[in-house]
Amino acid sequence: MIKKEYFHDDLERVVSKKYKNIAGIAVVKDGNTVYENYFNGYGKEDTLHVASVTKSILSALIGIAIDKGFIESVNQKVLDFFPEYDSMLADSKKQEVRIKHLLTMTAPYIYKREPFKELCSSSDWAKYALDLLGGKDECGTFKYSTAGAHLLSVILTKATGKTAREFANEYLFEPIGMKQLPNYEMTTETYMNFIKGKYVCGWVSDPKGNSTGGWGVTLSAVDMARFGQLYLNYGNWNGKQIISREWIEESLRDNSNHYGYLWWLFKEDEFAYCAMGDGGNVICCLPERNMVVAIASKFMMRPKDRMKLVKDYILPLLDREKSI
Repeated sequence: MIKKEYFHDDLERVVSKKYKNIAGIAVVKDGNTVYENYFNGYGKEDTLHVASVTKSILSALIGIAIDKGFIESVNQKVLDFFPEYDSMLADSKKQEVRIKHLLTMTAPYIYKREPFKELCSSSDWAKYALDLLGGKDECGTFKYSTAGAHLLSVILTKATGKTAREFANEYLFEPIGMKQLPNYEMTTETYMNFIKGKYVCGWVSDPKGNSTGGWGVTLSAVDMARFGQLYLNYGNWNGKQIISREWIEESLRDNSNHYGYLWWLFKEDEFAYCAMGDGGNVICCLPERNMVVAIASKFMMRPKDRMKLVKDYILPLLDREKSI
């Protein structure tokens, strides 16, 4: 753990001035915590809604389910998991969508702008999401979709008999020491409290009991860093393979969309892959440095770029610390 006061003072000054909604920062290098601090009244045990970071958690769960044989492969067709879906509504493009398209955000959709509120207010989120598949785009065209991520959660449940939350608690969270999550039943009355509330804990479920796939998980900064470290370790935790190395490598393979299996990929000065959520929630993995930077944040519209905070402040301060 970094002890020198200037690091704390300099970073706290930047956070308080430019990144006012940050709740916690944890930095792990070579498997050791080198910086950990909390802001705005939050502490080590507090969890926050990490929004679309949920997608990267779900990606890991799909990988584990494939490793364990619950799901055959990423090439399985999505509609194979929904035999109850009205075939009259399944056009040719919808029929060709595979799990891999949902993981890489390359499934076709009928909308120009995702109807997120309509999805969340429907009585059957899975059916609503399936209805959105299709349209003019071809399979393989990048189109970001939270509805598609929710379909992955439902597929996981259909394949394993467990909700994504239950599956995560058993096969991901508990094995690497992350906090296990209770179910959080969302209502119109509790929605804003969950999104903006200071002390929230759990994983949101839809009206059918399925865990939300594209948002709805709460994590602490420390648990975010643990999850990032698992990926830096190629799925290995204390000698136990939690996720196969092959899945990690496949998930993070660079491409023209700069998006892996529900992970954002960056390649500028050095390669980085990130789980990113609204409000400024980020798990930034820097494999060349063997480092994870996890930032947990309160909800805020249009927060300042966390990658700039990492590149312009956190990494230079760590480098300066190393030189002393």
